[in-house]
Amino acid sequence: MSRAYTSIMRGLEEIKAFKDGKTKLKTTMIEIEPPPQWNPAIVKKLRAELRLSQSAFATVLGVSKKTVEAWEAGRNVPSGSARRLLEVIRKDKGILEREKILVVS
Repeated sequence: MSRAYTSIMRGLEEIKAFKDGKTKLKTTMIEIEPPPQWNPAIVKKLRAELRLSQSAFATVLGVSKKTVEAWEAGRNVPSGSARRLLEVIRKDKGILEREKILVVS
């Protein structure tokens, strides 16, 4: 039998034993903080701190320039994934250069 098959079968046997009350499964509780809300002034401040144009900031985030314009004008707000990415960048502005997302010359 392949290792994959053996691993799958072992997992299925563990599930059956758990359902039959013969064993307990290891569980880990985690708490995930929701991404913070972003208002137009905070988005604009972060972009200014990075010294990026709206177009360059949009490219870094993988969104359109119109999206960044709408965030900064208050016509729209960043989505959950964009809020999480903005927060990561806000907490560690050097991440863009370290990860070669932004190359400053």
